[in-house]
Amino acid sequence: MLHTPEDSTTTTTLDARFAVPYLMTVRPSAGANDLALVVENHPEGARGRIWHAPDAPGELLPFDVSTGAIVSPDGRWVVDLDDGGGSEVGALVAISPDGAERVELTPGREPYVLRGLEFSFDGSALVATVVDEEGFHILVIPAAPWGEPKIVYSDPIEAWFGKPSADASLVSIDTTAHNPGIRRPLITVVDVASGDTVATLDDLPAGPVRAVRFSSVLGDDRLLLNTERSGFSRPAIWHPRTGERQDFDLPELAGEVLALDWHVPSGRVLALHVDGGIHRLIELDESDAAVRTVLEGGSFAEPDIANLHPYYWTSYFAPDGAVRALRSSWDVPLRVTEVAADGTETTLIAPAAVPTGHPLSSTLVTSADGTRVQLWSGRPADREPLGTILEIHGGPMLVAVDHYNPSAQAWLDAGFAYASLNYRGSVTFGRAFREGFWNAGGDREIEDVSAAIAWLREQGLADPASTFITGASYGGHMTLLSVGRLPELFAGGLAHVAVADWSVTIDAMNPAVRSVWSSWVPPELVSRFSAITYLDEVTASVWINQGSIDTRTPVIGVQGYVDRLRARGGDVVLDIFTGGHEPTGLNGAAHDQRRMQELALRTRAGEQWDDTDLAPSHEH
Repeated sequence: MLHTPEDSTTTTTLDARFAVPYLMTVRPSAGANDLALVVENHPEGARGRIWHAPDAPGELLPFDVSTGAIVSPDGRWVVDLDDGGGSEVGALVAISPDGAERVELTPGREPYVLRGLEFSFDGSALVATVVDEEGFHILVIPAAPWGEPKIVYSDPIEAWFGKPSADASLVSIDTTAHNPGIRRPLITVVDVASGDTVATLDDLPAGPVRAVRFSSVLGDDRLLLNTERSGFSRPAIWHPRTGERQDFDLPELAGEVLALDWHVPSGRVLALHVDGGIHRLIELDESDAAVRTVLEGGSFAEPDIANLHPYYWTSYFAPDGAVRALRSSWDVPLRVTEVAADGTETTLIAPAAVPTGHPLSSTLVTSADGTRVQLWSGRPADREPLGTILEIHGGPMLVAVDHYNPSAQAWLDAGFAYASLNYRGSVTFGRAFREGFWNAGGDREIEDVSAAIAWLREQGLADPASTFITGASYGGHMTLLSVGRLPELFAGGLAHVAVADWSVTIDAMNPAVRSVWSSWVPPELVSRFSAITYLDEVTASVWINQGSIDTRTPVIGVQGYVDRLRARGGDVVLDIFTGGHEPTGLNGAAHDQRRMQELALRTRAGEQWDDTDLAPSHEH
């Protein structure tokens, strides 16, 4: 029997929750034109619009885009990776907004992964950070007109986020050749004409540094960056040619301060202050380091780590210096406002008109060694929960922020309590917290999961008979690891694009992620880190949802787990969807959410998940 949500109202709400396209990101162009590429989630996937602010965004582009696509400073081209539908391995193309022209930007080059993509302020060049089996390379591509790419940096050791100076004469790169396999970068600046290294900057061993952006003023080669020399991120401005440096130590602020953008003509730095996982958007005055609060409440940026931009989305300065706040919360989709000096907000892009949502609250719970970890949580209104969902974000060097999540809202709509954990490995809590999972074989993360469940039980939630753990990517890995190492806590695990056997996964990964995972999961820790090691302990039902062309967590990494768990009588289901590691599309998301809720309701009915009556469609 196929179980569906318990009443027609729940079904209708789920349909409505995934029916309305919503804003995923805004990618402002480089240069003086107030121009951006707006990317929205639509039924079949991500779609783009060109936005000339303050006017409304234009019509949908006649082609699909990824969330990493960008628009050229003159608005003539949308640049994206052609990766065959989400494999993340492909080649850069430039497409005119009307779809009539298409230019291959790296003809003759073998397919690659992108780990950086940015135009210079003057529009003369596009800088692409590409990764292939030979290593990490910085390509400078003439852009007006398009020309032959030039390699200005190449190394077999991890290097990300090439960023051009205003006139593309210099490029900065976050490099790790000084400590291979350890993600504590320094900044290397190279001369584009000669390929020579101009300067390097690091605050090691106390802390890594990461570039944010060069000055937008031609002839001014200063670079805005973030340093962690105090253990927590702080902005700094550095001149690679002279060595001059200005640090914003901000001792009065607890937590992290992450520089987001820089309006050089007015001497203002836009920054995100994060304390205990709570966001505040602030401005810093370059002349005296004075701090001004721009906005509070919700979130204003969402860090990314394994992609071609350092943020999924982030607030920024318009060319005239106005603050463009990208803002969201668990119950309100992303929107864009312009913030005046007195704090007055003008809405430029309104949030999508989704069903009314449920806000979540933040709590710091105490893990086994006393470390405080952030847990977002909420429960359905006016009813006893049907069960509890604990979601584990991916990464691990990502973070669950106060940001609209239709899946979280759908669980609450359906009557389940919902929680989301920022475990050791999450960003924005300081260097020691972010690196807390290193060389521990999953122990710290498991302790944090256990602490989260203990706190939820104190709230009258998390009955083991109706508690489910879920997550994607590293969160999928943690889902499978948790049902093996903490079997007494969970009735089911719902894992997306997961890893269960690191011994076969690492070699099958794309080269952009293979090197660091070889360091994070060395041979002596592979067994302890792999969920397949704990098969004999699994009592929960397990669902794994894997992408057919995923090159980060390929199917081979879970197939052996599924086969062996099934052979020993375990309740396990493997679904394969058509797509890669980060699928978009409301229809696919609704399909997955409905699938998960159906499985959770089977557990409530005392039924297994592995049932031919539940055979899914393998298409999103």
